[in-house]
Amino acid sequence: MPRSVLVLGAGMVGVSVALHLRRRGLDVMLVDRQDPGEGASFGNGGLIQREAVHPHPFPRTVGELWRVAKNRSVDVRYDPLALPGFASPLLRYWWHSEPRRFAGTVVAWERLIATCIDEHMALARDAGATEMLRPLGFMRLYSSAQALEAAAIEAEATAREHGLGYRLLDEAGVAAAEPHLLVRRAGAIHWTDTLSCPDPHALTMAYLGLFTAAGGRFAHGDAGSLQRTATGWRVRSDDGPLEAEAAVVALGVSAPRLTARFGYAPPTFGKRGYHRHYKLQGNAVLNSPMVDMGSGFLMAPMAAGVRLTTGAEFVRDDAGPSPIQLTRAEPIARGLLPLAEGVEATPWMGTRPCSADMLPIIGRIPGQEGLWGAFGHGHQGFTLGPTTGRMLAEMMMGEAPFVEAAPYRAERF
Repeated sequence: MPRSVLVLGAGMVGVSVALHLRRRGLDVMLVDRQDPGEGASFGNGGLIQREAVHPHPFPRTVGELWRVAKNRSVDVRYDPLALPGFASPLLRYWWHSEPRRFAGTVVAWERLIATCIDEHMALARDAGATEMLRPLGFMRLYSSAQALEAAAIEAEATAREHGLGYRLLDEAGVAAAEPHLLVRRAGAIHWTDTLSCPDPHALTMAYLGLFTAAGGRFAHGDAGSLQRTATGWRVRSDDGPLEAEAAVVALGVSAPRLTARFGYAPPTFGKRGYHRHYKLQGNAVLNSPMVDMGSGFLMAPMAAGVRLTTGAEFVRDDAGPSPIQLTRAEPIARGLLPLAEGVEATPWMGTRPCSADMLPIIGRIPGQEGLWGAFGHGHQGFTLGPTTGRMLAEMMMGEAPFVEAAPYRAERF
């Protein structure tokens, strides 16, 4: 087992990995070009999604494929000129989404998701940050009785199979739960186990505080400079060269570009997303995070205001910001809630790291002694950061991981 580790990437996953390794007595240096918590961990909806027992499969019905192909929706947008670069991983994504294969993926995915509340709460208690994990649940709004009925049948089956809590709300129930909605909805599924964080960046920084208080160190550095040495690994940093016996790649969407230099190029792709905060008019409030299922955007009550987030955008890595989905979502959101002015002049933009089989990569990078990976969590890096950190630390220390690690090992690609 190593005595020293470089953890490359200081988002929720990287910070959690670094913290768990430091707690096991290793000399740990956390390295990122940006300040900690500034990547995709910063811009998510702030949800710890215990109810998210199903990852997002590739659309397979003709109707859904046609809806996406028209390229007019809020939840999915693509640049046609960028699609050739996505062809290979998306084809494998489609293949893994076949119902029988997807059923196996759900089993492996749910084993991770089932741990997310306990693992977050353990770190939050130690950090004195439990007030940042609010038991607000997560609401899915439906416009038609037909859509609500279908969702209710599915919710009952999912809740029974996975031990989840939920409430089925009719039109009056939605109005009582969210009295400041401007329009009526047929009803909602309110998943009650989900936690809501009003400031994801602040929670990441609270966990970073545990890491530094335990003797861990952070440095600004270039993960792309990673080199093998005679005794381990080296990166360049603002503090000079940093060396350790082992290195962990927790760089989110940038991770595969680095691991490809060392012979490991898994089928991954990025889903870009945007958010912007809005104040509410008068004394209006939003009590819990909600997704308008007819449109596909999320609104969540945050410290900075109501955060409006978009779905997935498929564009080239070097493409400039194109917050078209946010532009489409805003008037619909204003019809749903009395939004006032936007807080930021420019929307936030980030990219989620996704793997073709919808499972994260957690474990040793094949063919490279001392190089490990923790990336590819899709929409759930914030949710699964502490789980991943504990798992990988146990694996690196030669312990039996508390979640069976075989489905997530890098060797599967």
